[in-house]
Amino acid sequence: MLDARFIRENIEVLKTALKRRGTEADLSGFAALEGDRLRLLKEIEDLRNKRNVASEEIGRLKRQGQDAALLVSEMKGVADRIKDIEETLRGMEEQASGFLLNIPNIPHGSVPEGKDENDNVEVRRWGTPGEFDFTPLNHWDIAEKLDIIDFERGAKITGARFAVMKGMGARLERALMNFMLDLNTAKGFKEIFPPILVNRESMTGTGQLPKFSEELFRTAEPEFYLIPTAEVPVTNIHRNEILREDQLPIYYTAYTPCFRREAGSHGKDVRGLIRQHQFNKVELVKFVRPEDSYNELESLTSAAEDILQRLGLPYRTVLLCAGDMGFSSAKTYDIEVWLPGQQRYREISSCSNFEDFQARRAGIRFKREGKKGTEFVHTLNGSGLAIGRTLVAILENYQQKDGTVLIPAALQSYMNAEIIK
Repeated sequence: MLDARFIRENIEVLKTALKRRGTEADLSGFAALEGDRLRLLKEIEDLRNKRNVASEEIGRLKRQGQDAALLVSEMKGVADRIKDIEETLRGMEEQASGFLLNIPNIPHGSVPEGKDENDNVEVRRWGTPGEFDFTPLNHWDIAEKLDIIDFERGAKITGARFAVMKGMGARLERALMNFMLDLNTAKGFKEIFPPILVNRESMTGTGQLPKFSEELFRTAEPEFYLIPTAEVPVTNIHRNEILREDQLPIYYTAYTPCFRREAGSHGKDVRGLIRQHQFNKVELVKFVRPEDSYNELESLTSAAEDILQRLGLPYRTVLLCAGDMGFSSAKTYDIEVWLPGQQRYREISSCSNFEDFQARRAGIRFKREGKKGTEFVHTLNGSGLAIGRTLVAILENYQQKDGTVLIPAALQSYMNAEIIK
């Protein structure tokens, strides 16, 4: 969430930022609302001061045996006016909050211009896509031949976009989870296993609500949300807390199942594991000082890339343009892994710096040593990695002509095997 004062004083800056994102918003309505709210705040402050002075005068008159009825009557009118203003302000604050919660973050100055994924900028590549002396298969065909993923029974059990992992497929999923967590914790990330049901405040704190309510699975009684990413519960660990400066940076990593409705993706990736309603992911989350956050974004992205390098999976890293960034992000790198069955790169991790956008919504502050007051931390997160998509990449990149799949060397000790057949 952006600072209301910043918006009031920088309407044109925000207009430019929203234009970069391809977003429209009626800022004049907010400016008028804030103007009225500030005037009422000034009036109520003056009235409270007047009431305090009058209370002292009423006390003095009564002690001296003088008539204070007129002043008491006048203060009754003041009290009524204060009550009316307080009620009006509550309504205004709800309106202002509703507006602020729906305004996206401002793109960092280094974010390129552009409307969609076609305008993203490639910053580096690692690895060379392998050459096959046969036509490489898509992962769903490989999985069917090896009997390691059952999409038909997943659909029977639940519905479309669910799958049953079987045998070596289930073992590979588990091996990837453990491999990623072990690697991340070795780099200083503390492992977390959080709840996968969260409340509305948690979803609001990280920016999923109210903007993306149609993308979320929700329970009715009581109202909880199934998490779309571990970013939600892990970021909210420190909601409404004041951290000490010497506690920062804080690094967390977490494995969780994730749930997304994929409401706007009808007809896209209807086969396979790329776009499931339920999937597993290992997440990386950071809480850092503002001046450190962009260096921390680079190291976060490197941590995610290192997983792919150790697995020997070719990838490229792209800097998202302003029009393709997520709602809460100030700057995002997407890491895209090469899939020979599709002959294209597909996103496997998204690493973002939210600056103080999430921290302001969630009330996550820190206090500098020897300084008065508090500041909002900067939060960052990235997939490290999406497990299902990593499994897809292994099946497609390590497939053999005889239908088997080699297991990357880094995973063989986790799998107790060298090949899937």
